[in-house]
Amino acid sequence: MIRNIQLRVSLKEEAKLGLKSKTAKYLGVAEKDIEIKVQRKSIDARKPSIYFNYKLEVYINEPMPSTKDYTFDYKDVSNAKPVHIIGFGPAGMWAALRCLELGFKPIVLERGKNVQERRRDIKAINQDHIVNEDSNYCFGEGGAGTYSDGKLYTRSLKRGDVRRVFESLVHHGATEEILVDAHPHIGTNKLPKIVQNIRETIIKFGGEVHFNTKVTDFKIDNNQLKAIVLDDEKEMETQRVILATGHSARDIYYLLQKKEIALKAKSFAMGVRVEHPQQIIDSIQYHCRGDRHELLPAASYSLVQQSKGRGVYSFCMCPGGFIVPAATAPGEVVVNGMSPSKRNNLYANSGMVVEINADVDLYKYERFGELRGLEYQKDLERLAFTSGGRTQTAPAQRLTDFVEGKLSEDLNPTSYQPGLKSAPLHSLLPKALGSRLRTGFAEFGKKMKGYYTSQANIVGVESRTSSPVNIPRKDTLEHPEIKGLFPCGEGGGYAGGIVSAAMDGERCAEAAASGL
Repeated sequence: MIRNIQLRVSLKEEAKLGLKSKTAKYLGVAEKDIEIKVQRKSIDARKPSIYFNYKLEVYINEPMPSTKDYTFDYKDVSNAKPVHIIGFGPAGMWAALRCLELGFKPIVLERGKNVQERRRDIKAINQDHIVNEDSNYCFGEGGAGTYSDGKLYTRSLKRGDVRRVFESLVHHGATEEILVDAHPHIGTNKLPKIVQNIRETIIKFGGEVHFNTKVTDFKIDNNQLKAIVLDDEKEMETQRVILATGHSARDIYYLLQKKEIALKAKSFAMGVRVEHPQQIIDSIQYHCRGDRHELLPAASYSLVQQSKGRGVYSFCMCPGGFIVPAATAPGEVVVNGMSPSKRNNLYANSGMVVEINADVDLYKYERFGELRGLEYQKDLERLAFTSGGRTQTAPAQRLTDFVEGKLSEDLNPTSYQPGLKSAPLHSLLPKALGSRLRTGFAEFGKKMKGYYTSQANIVGVESRTSSPVNIPRKDTLEHPEIKGLFPCGEGGGYAGGIVSAAMDGERCAEAAASGL
């Protein structure tokens, strides 16, 4: 007999009885007679009494089936027609995997290094303040997500099969917990191995993955993409190209603009990272004075506030995490956040960003045309670089000093390894950002008592939330002017995270393979 039930278990019951015992008691059966499959798990901490909400499939007096809901039929494509994929982040990886299923040979061209070799460049930016333009937190095997978190939350439920992406991750080594958690997360310490397994699958079935291979030009004849140029010298003939270069591959946008290939300016968001001691966020969210209960994960939050006609909101919140340097070129400072799988660091950080309307807010950058948002980003990143001391040291301020408009005499301890330098971010940031952020932080302090505190730092700048450029495409997912070019993922402006980028990669693979 199979029962599908929803069960609400208090923290006290979870600690004392355990889920299986509680389920058996709820159903009025012996614990030995049931097996449980958790389909969904979330935490409700809105009141002082904390509850775990479960959606369960309970097998009573019968074994739980061992068959999986999803299988992946990868074909040997060694001699199949090729689809070229530029970029090996989530969009590129899942485009390649989908090509294997469809019977086409993915040939992946990645400017950066593999996950193992990327570690040296990440160490260099953290410890020596040296930025490798082709291998960093954004570029290299697995893309920006590999070494900067691995959060799998998405709102893009209509763009594809979210569960299929999760199952694919489990197939390649992720824990099955991501299939049930309300806010699934893998962790930057575990993602590299999963990414490596995906690469090995692609190669095993006849695909190709080329690292340290930078696309520098496109050869186009009569609006048909004919070839791609690698490292300014080698040409590779092609019929179909999936462009999955990510939101930070600025050279690609410049190349498309130079070749007069249609682009569009896109609205985006920018701001700062805010970092609190994790214990403060735990005490607010879990209504506790001391350490949180061992059964509870590091607490997170989500905040949004309107300020002068623009949204101010938290972005990429990382409980128990680190702030990391995400610059992709010398002379800029960019910060991002990540969490290890256990989320056991002493600090919680989150992007706190303001909506930038590309058609209204960037009038001073109109001379840059469709790349005006990109140039605005660059200016703020250069500002962060100079105000931080012209290294990867980041400009920072105590949260209360930022809101009150005064320079911090000293700063709180931080997880940001290159270090912080006190700077008057309240006056350095453009008014459109700074004034809205100051209003937002003050309001967030009213929503979360204890959030507005001098124990928190703000760190600048959080500028790579999404692409400020859209590469247009038709309903067929092909560029409206260039036949054979399929803009994809975050770099094209069609995704906002690992899962949505992966789903878009699958869709682009299906579109590119059509008619080959």
